[in-house]
Amino acid sequence: MATEQWFVGPLPQGPGETPPPGDLEPGAPHCGDPSWSTPPDRPSDPADLEPKDAQGPLPEAPASTPSPEPLTPGPGPTPPSLPLDTMFSPITEQLHYLLKKADDFQSYLLYRDRVQKEQLAKAMPTFLKMCEPYFLYLEAAARSVPPIYGALQELVRKGLLEISQQLTLRLEQLVLMYASFGFVDLEETDPLSISCFFCGRFSISTSHEVSIFRYCAPAAYTASRFPRYLYKKMRWNLETTPEPSSRGQDSHVDYYFLCYRDTWEDTGKNPANSCAQIQKLWSIGRWVPLGPVDDDLYSWILCPQPPGDYQQLLTIGFEEPSHMLATDLLVQILTGQAGTARPPSAAGASAWAAQGS
Repeated sequence: MATEQWFVGPLPQGPGETPPPGDLEPGAPHCGDPSWSTPPDRPSDPADLEPKDAQGPLPEAPASTPSPEPLTPGPGPTPPSLPLDTMFSPITEQLHYLLKKADDFQSYLLYRDRVQKEQLAKAMPTFLKMCEPYFLYLEAAARSVPPIYGALQELVRKGLLEISQQLTLRLEQLVLMYASFGFVDLEETDPLSISCFFCGRFSISTSHEVSIFRYCAPAAYTASRFPRYLYKKMRWNLETTPEPSSRGQDSHVDYYFLCYRDTWEDTGKNPANSCAQIQKLWSIGRWVPLGPVDDDLYSWILCPQPPGDYQQLLTIGFEEPSHMLATDLLVQILTGQAGTARPPSAAGASAWAAQGS
């Protein structure tokens, strides 16, 4: 393999492969589904104030286009339905293309003596960004409301989310491999690190969108390690946009996490003498801001890290949920709250802080 090609030009392409978005000419459409556009920047994890990506905005969720309604049976012959294999064919082809590129990036490590470290460090975030439109399509098509596949929605949903999970785990493995060679940093206090990556976005209502991020390695809940013994593995940004009829309300973002608490570290016991499976108690919770005051700019400038707490909403158990199941559980939490409680940001930081204490 001509490894240097990646660093002087576009990635080498095999027969029948679609060029990545970065290789397209200006004005040319992205490969695959034309609805895979580029999302704007999303607010970062408040625990570490991650900076915006210097390479550009995150990919944008597909525009809210009218969803096709399922056909109503009428008199006459029923039109033949499209087989699932045929429906998934372009999606799986794109998956194979990205998985092959992941293998190529892994192969670059074999030639690390001939490639500068800075080049390998730049290659990984570029590849992650290249996968973002695909994640965006998978999650939006599978989870967004209303469903767009009619009676086949559940089968299609499961297939799309399994593909999303497969690619997510492969990218996580690849980033960890690059980190083991010292080409990327996983420490989220480093502005240039790859502590987490974007895994898609979907809507749960006309005014609520959820963005998914996965941490490549478990990270302390905050850099100050408070609450103690708590480590995060996934983050969801819930963005609430006021209805056009609502005046005087601004958009806001709430943060939810998949975390585990190291129970043996908490009790001071030695994990070496215990069963590894019962060391981590997994849960989903919400970031509870404790300051600074939102409208006080100077307080934010002088604050090295915004203080916050963890409000546990669901205890999962000692087994880590899959990437797909964790988001399913979050959706159940959010939809269970719909119509019965105000969004957490509307209640005020002090009220939620009191509940989380």
